[in-house]
Amino acid sequence: MDAAVLELFPATARVDGSELVLGGVSASELALVHGTPLVVYCEETLRARARALKTAVGGGHVAFGTKAFANVEVLKLLRSEGIGADVASSGELAFARAAGFSGDELVVHGNNKDGAFLTEAAAENATVVLDGPDEGRRAAAAGVRRVLVRVTVGVDADTHEAIRTGHHGSKFGLPPAQARELIAGALDVGLDVLGLHVHIGSQLADFDAQAETIVRLASFAASCRDTLGWTPRVADLGGGFGIRHNVDEHATDAAELAATAVETARTAFAEAGLEVPEVWLEPGRSLVGPAGVTLYRVGAVKQLPERTWVAVDGGMSDNPRPQLYDAVYTAVAAARVGEGATQRVSVAGMHCESGDVLIDDVFLPAPERGDLLAVPATGAYTLAMASNYNGVTRPAAVLVRDGVARLIRRRETVEDLLRAEVDDAG
Repeated sequence: MDAAVLELFPATARVDGSELVLGGVSASELALVHGTPLVVYCEETLRARARALKTAVGGGHVAFGTKAFANVEVLKLLRSEGIGADVASSGELAFARAAGFSGDELVVHGNNKDGAFLTEAAAENATVVLDGPDEGRRAAAAGVRRVLVRVTVGVDADTHEAIRTGHHGSKFGLPPAQARELIAGALDVGLDVLGLHVHIGSQLADFDAQAETIVRLASFAASCRDTLGWTPRVADLGGGFGIRHNVDEHATDAAELAATAVETARTAFAEAGLEVPEVWLEPGRSLVGPAGVTLYRVGAVKQLPERTWVAVDGGMSDNPRPQLYDAVYTAVAAARVGEGATQRVSVAGMHCESGDVLIDDVFLPAPERGDLLAVPATGAYTLAMASNYNGVTRPAAVLVRDGVARLIRRRETVEDLLRAEVDDAG
């Protein structure tokens, strides 16, 4: 396997003869025991990335963006490394609770939190990020005590339009004037307004947009001091650090970006004449994305004049990102990595959609039915966004370490799908 491709795989990935090995377990063994599609998570990579981000923020708080992959065992692992949980629904909160999170470990998000969700957040004594004009009053009525206020400072991130969130007109947060009103209202109803929250988008490859956002946030904080007599004790800078999904994609290391964000915030707030706040971050993709590899089994090969199609036993139901965000992945033949990758192919999913294409172009050894493909950098927003399209059951997931694979999510069955159906005949 090309060294540049190997860099996209988890830290424990290595080649043994012609076999890809993850966490000390061969890809062939993983597929044989657990079936395919299968998402394989490397424990060593998860822990290393968690520790690097914790170190980067110093005394600040790191909360995992649970939407990237809500899984109880992964959440437990991250919690053991001092990482909190950022949740945006009652379901995600349930996953976090099952993993042992409570209190100030939890940050609660959402642009449309209903009363029940706010009450659940209050019961856990979570920090709630206020996102709408009347949410301060509603949060206080539900029993919430600590809040942040999400502000959109008008920075357009250089990323796919579907995952930009900090621009004017975004459905998230409030522009500065309305955010100030929300802060004032929250203070009036007795909430402890810890600070401010911003998030400008996901899969950010560099720091330019975030740097501008932090400077504008400090300026906004100064305006709050001047008009409200209030200054933030916390600056939550959200997440969005990018990762590499293919060898041509650029992404600065997340821990490096995190350290730069903390230093930029300290400088910007000090230059605005403000006490330097505690910096919080909410990484999702950058924590779990590089730790995950998806294994697929090839079922059909079609040699056409226009292209060669390699069809696998998954597709847009277990990874919709190529269709949603034009995400570009790569793959290797996991049990044939010692052979030359000489044939250019397209990897298609099994679904009844012409657009169900996982990888447009990738070089593989001459493909055959039964080949095992490994797609790196699939630990985030794959299983989290998986569906049952075409009645396909969602994949299993395992955690590998020191030659042992532990099942952390069982494969769905057709019985699981039918269990939600209601038959009222007779």
